[in-house]
Amino acid sequence: MKNTESPNVSRRQFIRKSGLHVAGATVALNIPTIITTHAAPDQQINIGLIGCGGRGTGAALDAVHAATNSIYPDSGYHTENPVEGAQATQQNVKIVAMADALEDRLRSSRQQFKKVGMEIKDEHCFVGFDAYKKLLEIPEINYVILATPPHFRPVQLKAAVEAGKNVFIEKPAAVDTNGVHSIIESGEIAKKKGLAIGAGTQRRRDNSFKEIVKRIHEGEIGDLRSGVTRWLIGELWYLEPKAEWSDMENQLRNWMYYEWLSGDIFVEQFIHSIDLMNWVCQSTPTKAIGLGGRQVRTGSTFGNAYDHYSVQYEYPNDITIFCLDRQINGCANYIDDVFIGAKGRGHFSYQHTGITIKDGDSWRYRGDKNNAYQTEHDDLIHSIRIGEPINEAKQVAESTMTAIMGREAAYSGQEITWDQMMTTKQDFTLDKYEFGDLPVAPVPMPGKYKFK
Repeated sequence: MKNTESPNVSRRQFIRKSGLHVAGATVALNIPTIITTHAAPDQQINIGLIGCGGRGTGAALDAVHAATNSIYPDSGYHTENPVEGAQATQQNVKIVAMADALEDRLRSSRQQFKKVGMEIKDEHCFVGFDAYKKLLEIPEINYVILATPPHFRPVQLKAAVEAGKNVFIEKPAAVDTNGVHSIIESGEIAKKKGLAIGAGTQRRRDNSFKEIVKRIHEGEIGDLRSGVTRWLIGELWYLEPKAEWSDMENQLRNWMYYEWLSGDIFVEQFIHSIDLMNWVCQSTPTKAIGLGGRQVRTGSTFGNAYDHYSVQYEYPNDITIFCLDRQINGCANYIDDVFIGAKGRGHFSYQHTGITIKDGDSWRYRGDKNNAYQTEHDDLIHSIRIGEPINEAKQVAESTMTAIMGREAAYSGQEITWDQMMTTKQDFTLDKYEFGDLPVAPVPMPGKYKFK
């Protein structure tokens, strides 16, 4: 049961071993940022990283790499000599500040940046629950990466937008309905201020996924009828609690296993497939019913999260999507999504993406491969540089709400509607944020748990 490896390395190792090569699969995707007004293609990019774990560290490095790749079509960055171009561009990209609740996380991340020649000043390294506020006070920061546990993202996004920063926010964007509404509101504020908000829904920038979704939308498989999405894998990371850790510290370090921090595995992990479902269906679902529970990770050290889910969503036009999510060792592993139409089906996976038609015709994507985690940074940076900032707040908020809807259906054993989700005031905010005792909420029991 115990896995003491670092969280993100562990998940990456699973993907490599299973042959599911998702570039940077669990590293936080991040992006450098720039002021939202029209700017020169060589404007200085000053990155502030909030959340310095493996995901955040990888995100910040990806942000630098995105800028040094010099692939923006209209920015004047493109060069026939990518090495010279990268060297020249890198002078205009810099990680200037870091913030994390845990000092050792920040220190480890800082060492990684030092290895690539980026020294972060002592006075720009902040630790504690209010560290993000101090980072946002630094005037020269014009791009913020939010890679903290999902619970903190709505409040931090709001603060960043109010401070006039462009933001890259990881998915899921929240863990409760109030948090989702906050994300939407921050997106509206960002529009008024001309700020960019990019989300880590990287599948929307995968060349193969984009092409097959386009074909589905153009009717190649006929009217969409149903779908099956699967994210079936083994156990991920877990850090054995230490005697010196308080309840709060243990929960922060093992955040995936606590509903208030991660939203549970269906929200934190299955958001990948959820976002694809909404994208393909061009809508949010009308209702959901589901089941789930804990069969293997039953000990108190695994918080109150489930280890498996099965959720059925109903979308407009009588489209039914079935979702399977599991983190249990020793089982068959699949990460794929199949959408079935009147004339055929579209299949998404990281090994094969294509369409099969009932009469035997088939199409398989054989075009240019791209690193979607990289492309989302490229696109966001480019949008800021040309003065047309991307704003994906509503998109990631709706996908997050869809995932929470499935979780609540499984927790309660009841059918949950979209209207209920949009009108319920669910709030996981704590009375105070400090290291010390923090009781764990009971594991939700279907039939007894009430969604409200």
